[in-house]
Amino acid sequence: MIDRRTFLASGLAGVAATMKFASSARAQEAGARAASGRKGFKLKYAPHFGMFKHHAGEDLIDQLKFMADEGFTAMEDNTMTRRPKDVWEKVAREMTRLGMTMGVFVANFGTAFGKKSFVTGDADLRENFLADCRNSVEVAKRVNAKWMTVVLGDLEPRLAMGFQTANAVEQLRRGAEVFEPHGLVMVLEPLNPRDHPGMFLTGIPQAYEICRAVNSPACKILDDLYHQQITEGNLIPNMDRAWSEIAYFQIGDNPGRKEPTTGEINYRNVFRHIHSRGFEGIVGMEHGNAKPGKEGERAVIDAYRACDDF
Repeated sequence: MIDRRTFLASGLAGVAATMKFASSARAQEAGARAASGRKGFKLKYAPHFGMFKHHAGEDLIDQLKFMADEGFTAMEDNTMTRRPKDVWEKVAREMTRLGMTMGVFVANFGTAFGKKSFVTGDADLRENFLADCRNSVEVAKRVNAKWMTVVLGDLEPRLAMGFQTANAVEQLRRGAEVFEPHGLVMVLEPLNPRDHPGMFLTGIPQAYEICRAVNSPACKILDDLYHQQITEGNLIPNMDRAWSEIAYFQIGDNPGRKEPTTGEINYRNVFRHIHSRGFEGIVGMEHGNAKPGKEGERAVIDAYRACDDF
């Protein structure tokens, strides 16, 4: 793993350049919103392709333009690695022009090598994982992304939990060595056991323990509040305890995994709290629309405006 001081020095130079560009982009976006009467958002909510296709059509660039016109300043695309490279570049250019930030895409789902799990310590699986990490670096550079999702795969029922955790930590340390020189971050996503039974990583405390053990700026937590409402609840206190290791949020209301205001989570309070902590990252809108067509798309936008009004 590279020397932390070297990593931080190179990272700070990149951050300064990014902040200069982001400041200019934000100023342009604010001016466009003022001219059109649009209201911006306090947090960087990130829709995904297809969420507003009834308003914008099937073309990805038109969808980006619609998102920006509605005040969204980020977008995430889990399937980016499966799109053609010319699409990556076209999307990245348009997002740069619109002053939008690219969110996560999936780097590795943890069980990609046959039937073997991430946590077994299998050498072939480890090499497969590292190959996915190296490929993700290329994708991230092309689309100006910083965060890549990693899911740690299935439990291994014949192996004690301590061994599984140690294997996961070692594998993630190797992945961090790939990402650190580029200032990129893999974010570990715990999945709820109701929708995804048998998974190794399920909760925020467990993800926190692993990230602290990996001890790298390139390995952090993706706190998906839909999953954690099902798994553990206690969303804000657990968020606060793990705050140093959380780099990214995703949301969906429960039950149903639709937009905020359709379920039991008080997202207005949650968003207020995230904002009060000074969070400047992305809040991914990883959910469906509760209603079909244009009516449903407008309901999603209205829900975010209501929950962002604090």
